[in-house]
Amino acid sequence: MFRLTVRNHIMIAHSLPDAFFGPAQGLHGATLEIEATWRRRELGPHAVVMDIGAASEMLDAALEPLRYRNLDEHPAFEGRLSTTEAVAEHVARDIAGRFDTEGFAGLEILIRENPDAWVSYDLPFE
Repeated sequence: MFRLTVRNHIMIAHSLPDAFFGPAQGLHGATLEIEATWRRRELGPHAVVMDIGAASEMLDAALEPLRYRNLDEHPAFEGRLSTTEAVAEHVARDIAGRFDTEGFAGLEILIRENPDAWVSYDLPFE
């Protein structure tokens, strides 16, 4: 399996209004480091997984509507908690809508909340 990963980061605000989340119930900020990894079983016609510039642009475009936003007010999270897991799924589905997935095995989004904790969401295409 071949993989290409690019990364970026965003600063967001949100709350997680459930006792399960302890102090994170209240409005707080977070800086999320986000990695997007495209996977292919076979290389594309140019012997790469994907152009790095194109991959970076897709990740940037998916993150821009979230950057410096309060996710409590973002339509993508209306009626649901904006956990890091939910953000990872949202970013994966946004990126998947930006390119032809034919020939790709999947896309993984990994989000680090801090150096010691991260989540990922895997979106298979086959």
